[in-house]
Amino acid sequence: MSTVLLIEDDPEIVSLLGDFLAVEDFGVVSALDAGGAIDALGAHAIACVLLDVMLPDGSGFDVCRRIREHSDVPVLFLSARGEDEDKLRGLALGADDYIVKSATPAEVVARVKAVLRRTSPGGTRRREYGRFVIDRDAHEVTADGRPVALTAREFELLTLFTDHPRQVLSREQIYEAVWGSWGDRSAVPVYVRRLREKLAPELITTVWGVGYRFDPP
Repeated sequence: MSTVLLIEDDPEIVSLLGDFLAVEDFGVVSALDAGGAIDALGAHAIACVLLDVMLPDGSGFDVCRRIREHSDVPVLFLSARGEDEDKLRGLALGADDYIVKSATPAEVVARVKAVLRRTSPGGTRRREYGRFVIDRDAHEVTADGRPVALTAREFELLTLFTDHPRQVLSREQIYEAVWGSWGDRSAVPVYVRRLREKLAPELITTVWGVGYRFDPP
């Protein structure tokens, strides 16, 4: 049984998500604040962290920063705030996902399971999408068994998309995750175009006025 640490000060949310996680055979440990979260991480074998941004004794961003100082446990932010600035900040700090609280409990559980599939050892580093195979360990992409030549940056962008299937990512989110905080954001559409040319145009959909979405076959 994998154990999820739920860092949230709203008892109703803790109870609701705890029930949904339990149905999917997850163990649940909860913490009401930042101090309790750090204690829980030291006391339990945690497979994944669901982390509220607004905590009574501090910021979830600070908690994420502390976690990343000594652990690569998957962290998913769970916040009432859906502004791009918050999402970008969370991803830049090393979070694996950012979920707005308007999401249903079932969606939250699905996102937890998706992150654990991506990060669990054995077999998850090689993924197939129709005629395409992405092997992270070999840093290789093949189409119908033939290698596709991608630059390191193109490969990193592709894996960002595959980590967030059917999720629209803004240009800012993509740039923060792949390039960092500073630079020319116009690089994003250039690299998206290159991926479409080398793989298949239908894999990456432009959502006008919002960003890009990876649509696996």
